Amino acid sequence: MKTQRRYDIDWLRVIAIGLLLIYHIAIVFQPWAMFLGFIRSENSWEGLWKPMNMLNVWRIPFLFFVSGMGVYFAMKKRTWKQLVWERSKRILLPFLFGIVAITPLHMYIFQSFYKISLNYFPHMGHLWFLGNIFCYVLLLMPLFFLLRKLENGTFQKVLSKVMNHPLGPLSIALFFMLETYILQPQPFAMYAQTWHGFFLGLLAFLFGFMFMYSGTSFWKTVLQWKWGYFGLAAILYAIRYSVFATEAPGYLMSLESISWILWVFGMGYGYLNKPSKTLIYLSQAAYPVYIVHMFALYLGALLILPLDIPVSAKFIIITIFTMAVCFLIFEFLIRRIPFVGPLFGLKWDMRPNPNKKLPEIQNTFDNENLKTGNESLS
Repeated sequence: MKTQRRYDIDWLRVIAIGLLLIYHIAIVFQPWAMFLGFIRSENSWEGLWKPMNMLNVWRIPFLFFVSGMGVYFAMKKRTWKQLVWERSKRILLPFLFGIVAITPLHMYIFQSFYKISLNYFPHMGHLWFLGNIFCYVLLLMPLFFLLRKLENGTFQKVLSKVMNHPLGPLSIALFFMLETYILQPQPFAMYAQTWHGFFLGLLAFLFGFMFMYSGTSFWKTVLQWKWGYFGLAAILYAIRYSVFATEAPGYLMSLESISWILWVFGMGYGYLNKPSKTLIYLSQAAYPVYIVHMFALYLGALLILPLDIPVSAKFIIITIFTMAVCFLIFEFLIRRIPFVGPLFGLKWDMRPNPNKKLPEIQNTFDNENLKTGNESLS
């Protein structure tokens, strides 16, 4: 079955990875960076955290939504056995390889920066996201394949009608509110290697699939009501920032998070659903860049933080350095050596070909490659 590729979701995946890099770089300039295992700048830039704080409530849940969408497309041409095998190659292999060969690299740099004796320290680090995605595929696969068998049935028709109403997409926030009520996360955005992050991701992954399963009604609704969702999100952020000093009750942060995400989907559907040669390249690069970006970031911090220049200049230079190193590694190592590519989530038959046409179905942050219409980084 041929499925029209959704270029907007490819673009949103790429943009989300870019924002992830900037977010992690911003942490370096916060006084509490070391508590998260980041290299810390002696000169803080706390004002930088204001926009990052707005971003933080939806950036990771958004990637989980896109990952669930990617599985919807992947199932169009795979049996459950094929899906598990494909996800094992595209997600589990990079996850395990990253634990033993990638995350220890930035810890070596961390130890070097703080003049700590060098020790080999395999750990999940930022790759926890991939471990969660693989678990979600296994846990939700029976439900997803059951729904595929019931396609065009009563449930799908009811879901489509619900998504036709502007409150339909927004109603899923109730499930996220319940999750925060039960788990009481402190803070809300502590997703990495927590039960809150696991169950929030599970819900987002599930509803990402459901949004695609509902048909075009969801997309028409978020397109039509995108500015309404934006307005609600902006109001909730203003309340959170002015009344609660950025950490509001979980139910408000859940609603804000979903509102931002619906706005982003509406904007993407309205303005980004078009192909380009740039997208072809960036879509291939997104997953590998995600995997190696912490190494590049820590290396940049090691080299640039000691310089006697303004803190804003350090942030800009580290950002440029991190992105440049990531794409150099992708272009000259990951993309050009056939046996290396699969270790970073590229397809096993990937060859260096910048003009290669995007396949009809390819979305891995299905994974943050987060793929959709599309099946890649989940």
